[in-house]
Amino acid sequence: MDISASNVAAICAAHHVNISESEAEKLLVYYHMLVEKNKVMNLTSITEFEEFMVKHIVDSLVLGKYVDMEPVGSMIDVGTGAGFPGLPLSIIYPQKKTLLLDSLAKRIGFLDEVIHNLELKNVETVHSRSEDLAKNRLYRESFDLAVARAVASLNVLSEYCLPYVKVGGMFVAYKSGNVAEEVEASGKAVKVLGGKIEAVHSFDIDGMGRSLVVIRKIGHTPGKYPRKAGTPKNSPIV
Repeated sequence: MDISASNVAAICAAHHVNISESEAEKLLVYYHMLVEKNKVMNLTSITEFEEFMVKHIVDSLVLGKYVDMEPVGSMIDVGTGAGFPGLPLSIIYPQKKTLLLDSLAKRIGFLDEVIHNLELKNVETVHSRSEDLAKNRLYRESFDLAVARAVASLNVLSEYCLPYVKVGGMFVAYKSGNVAEEVEASGKAVKVLGGKIEAVHSFDIDGMGRSLVVIRKIGHTPGKYPRKAGTPKNSPIV
């Protein structure tokens, strides 16, 4: 398959994700920049064009099929890594104020290059541990939507992400495989942190079992959460 913007759009359309030609062009530039940077820095193990578009781009953008993005004015991607899902979402929803958060400065440096090259006006990055930034009143409970595709159990991800979400907003966790047990095991953490599991959307993308776990923020997160860096992972709320 030719590496072209038209094929970016075609791959997305084949998975019922519709994007414009200009959006496809931006996603293609992002792909080229990431593959080039990946030669000197480990950003992804997936670099083949079509596989990348399906497993990273379509997987990121599928959110719009299951979640109403209309009322979302601001979003944060916690543990964004190479930019998934937050950067593709910011390209498709340029009117949303987007913050990409990661704990590795080199990754943030790469994302800053992409944001500059694509002239994305509504996107910012922050280099920080999620547990630390959530204590900052400028960010705490200030976003309509938090997303995370980072690899961690749902109770841990909830402690990382729910403190950023406004009451009435939502946290959406991107998960793989069967998540029923994980969702059940996270019940106490979600409740303690001010959330309520609203929906679990499960589907396949080219044979990959994927789920979006939607957690609504129904109450304020107690001030003691998130706990100090490293604690949520090492001693999760159960």
